[in-house]
Amino acid sequence: MPEISGHAVHAVTVGEGVPMVMIHCMLARHEALLALAEAIGGRATLFDVPGHGRSADWDGQTDYQTLVVDAAAAFCDGPTHLIGHSFGATAALRLAVERPDLVNRLTLIEPVYFAAAKGTPEHAAHARMFRPFVGAMLCGEEVKAAELFNNLWGATDWARIPARLQKYLVDRIHLIVAGGGAIEEDANGITSAARLGLLDIPVTLIQGADTQPVISAIHHVLAARIPRATNHVVAGAGHMISLTHAQAVAEIIRAADPETG
Repeated sequence: MPEISGHAVHAVTVGEGVPMVMIHCMLARHEALLALAEAIGGRATLFDVPGHGRSADWDGQTDYQTLVVDAAAAFCDGPTHLIGHSFGATAALRLAVERPDLVNRLTLIEPVYFAAAKGTPEHAAHARMFRPFVGAMLCGEEVKAAELFNNLWGATDWARIPARLQKYLVDRIHLIVAGGGAIEEDANGITSAARLGLLDIPVTLIQGADTQPVISAIHHVLAARIPRATNHVVAGAGHMISLTHAQAVAEIIRAADPETG
């Protein structure tokens, strides 16, 4: 396994053809995007982001989003189609902005760059809904925090999640806090109009029709600021759209570039 800033990162490559690098969401692992990779076609490299799957634990010191961005960069062999979901999509966007030499196409599936939506009613509602999670974490109630987070962003009711998977989520819930600053405050200015306006590649935004309202607000801002962005909405899908509606998402990605796959 390659090492990124002292963290061993596990990755797999599937398929043949046009290269892609795929970044999964928080509390998942690379397998969450395998069905989507297969539906798209082409050669996809998927990795477990630090602290997840078979990758090494986060060291608690390195900026978490930076670590994920650096890991994705390490798997880009020249200009690459980068696909990210949720937090993974924020890392993908940041890599495209900071290293345009490595990214020739970008697919962002429900990027949770909350900072982009600041000042909107949807962001205010998001902040209110997230307060119980923050309170649970401050009190050290990680099981409660994991359940609250899953209820907001997951695809399966907490009570229906097997105990082994519940433990996986609880054991990693601290990573939500670790990555929070980058997406809530965007200290690097990735989502600013000035930086996004320089992003001269095709960017496909994909969201579920039944997702959290703040996602629509984020997409609206990103679509307005990125010159070559297109926004797509999948009926009946929520935040975990890349898992629950892989075929529909793949169809959008393939249609955006007939050479894919």
